[in-house]
Amino acid sequence: MKRIIYLSEGFQACAEDGRLVELLPAPAETAAGRILWGRVDRMMPGLEAAFVDIGRKKDGFLPLKENSDSFTEAPFRSGDRVLVQIRREETGNKGALLSRDISLPGSYVLLMPRNRHIGISARVKEPKTRDRLRALGQEIAGDRFGLVMREAAAFSDGETVKAEAEGLWREWQGILRGDLTPLEEPELIRDYGPRGIDQVVRLEGDDPAECLPADLNRQRKEAENRQIRLPQGGNIVIDRCEALTVIDVNSGSDPGDGSRRETALRTNLEACREIMIQTRLRNLGGILIVDFIDMDAEADRERVRQELEKCFREDRIKTVIHGYTSLGLMEMTRKRSGKAWEKGQNT
Repeated sequence: MKRIIYLSEGFQACAEDGRLVELLPAPAETAAGRILWGRVDRMMPGLEAAFVDIGRKKDGFLPLKENSDSFTEAPFRSGDRVLVQIRREETGNKGALLSRDISLPGSYVLLMPRNRHIGISARVKEPKTRDRLRALGQEIAGDRFGLVMREAAAFSDGETVKAEAEGLWREWQGILRGDLTPLEEPELIRDYGPRGIDQVVRLEGDDPAECLPADLNRQRKEAENRQIRLPQGGNIVIDRCEALTVIDVNSGSDPGDGSRRETALRTNLEACREIMIQTRLRNLGGILIVDFIDMDAEADRERVRQELEKCFREDRIKTVIHGYTSLGLMEMTRKRSGKAWEKGQNT
């Protein structure tokens, strides 16, 4: 696979084998991951949350309880000054989702200075490798901080991983001294670096419609459509709802050479890669439901599930394929990770 990262003042993009797979605002334009001080405005015990003034029109939403059992910070009260991290940017009438369980991302580790948990990326499957990474994480962290060992750590030497963790720890010390700066490294460089980047192209300007190569710009425009055609005549239809995203796979004008079973299987397999591309390009998150063309044979259903899992291995964002529901729909979840580039963003 040939991976090219495009960087400009206004956006960052990733292309794999000539397909545009990610298009995001430049780091300075996205708040997800940013660390900042806020003041607790209102405590809402019934919601088990607080509203925090972070200097925006809408207060941020801060849960009173963090997900991790090893989170170490003391409780807070109304009026307190709190150091928080933006987990998800504000959308619609909802303020930004905040967390006090701060994490500093690197290429090999995720450092959690207010935590003591040592975790391993779910992408690492081999038990011996997981045990080795856990032991390395415990050795590096001691009792100072928590770590999540990313997949890239499995293919690197211990000293490189340790050096990155220590660098992130020093960054945290700077944050405590008041050095609150935006994430300066483009996340596509940070996340894809260990996976391999063949070329980094720096572009002039801030609008992808004017800067991206013509073929990638055409793909960007197509991603604004509800329906995406597949090479052999089928299509997928993407509908974003409030609670989830629904993707429908259709045979369309597929000539259907062969049996109905062969046509359904071929179209579904072809749809898997396009679903992966459109999910990443549109930065879909939360619950995703895929309505594949009906397949009667269990072997075909399993083959499609495996193909979908294979396609999403290239996704830098955590995606879990949960399998088929009782109605035969494929259920997936993908971690929310800030905003994708939106149509008319710079107009």
